[in-house]
Amino acid sequence: MKAVILTGVSRGLGAALAHALVERGVDVLGVGRTGAPGLESGSFSLARADLADVAGIDAALGPAFEALAARKPASVCLVNNAATTEPLGLLRLHDSASVARSLAVNLAAPEALCSLFLRVFADASIDRRIVNVSSGAARSPIAGVGPYCAAKAGLEMLTRVIAAEVNDARFAAISLRPGVIDTDMQTLMRGKTEAEVPAIAMFRAFHAERRLVAPEKIIAAAHQTENFVETLCTERAF
Repeated sequence: MKAVILTGVSRGLGAALAHALVERGVDVLGVGRTGAPGLESGSFSLARADLADVAGIDAALGPAFEALAARKPASVCLVNNAATTEPLGLLRLHDSASVARSLAVNLAAPEALCSLFLRVFADASIDRRIVNVSSGAARSPIAGVGPYCAAKAGLEMLTRVIAAEVNDARFAAISLRPGVIDTDMQTLMRGKTEAEVPAIAMFRAFHAERRLVAPEKIIAAAHQTENFVETLCTERAF
């Protein structure tokens, strides 16, 4: 049995990936407040958790992780895909609560999930992988998208730290930058004003120039290979 633990399955890349994995015969444990439409049964199951509540992640998800480990999968992969771009706007306009929530969902929760994953799936005899979904925003500052940029940069460093700590031939820690995807996040960006997001012209150009790629097309292109989760990766962190 191959298993994937996937956050952010309700829409976008996460939903497309969940459907493709199930079609490929992979057991998928979705993590979040809601599941993927059309995947209410079969090899898909949902462990409900609010990723903004980082302190509650172990209690909320520990039992589901342990139950999956008890099934002795031949391979298991954690994909930290869930993210939020809120709050948008210049940094001086953000209140502390919105900043805290952004960093919780985009950075602290993935780190907590990685920690839980490494504790529960400590058996070096099985293939294990952590895929942290990043963005070009991790390296290119975007005015008006500060908390998201900072969190994605931190997530890439977290991936490198994990790779440095786990010296195991059957383990990999990967940063994934899937490209410019046509998601609700892009729609939200285009709806902002230049005063809110000074870089708004870039996001509108993505749409006007038809550079946005549907999540299903990205998955379909990678689906032709044996391990299409790995195929999606644009950067390894070793």
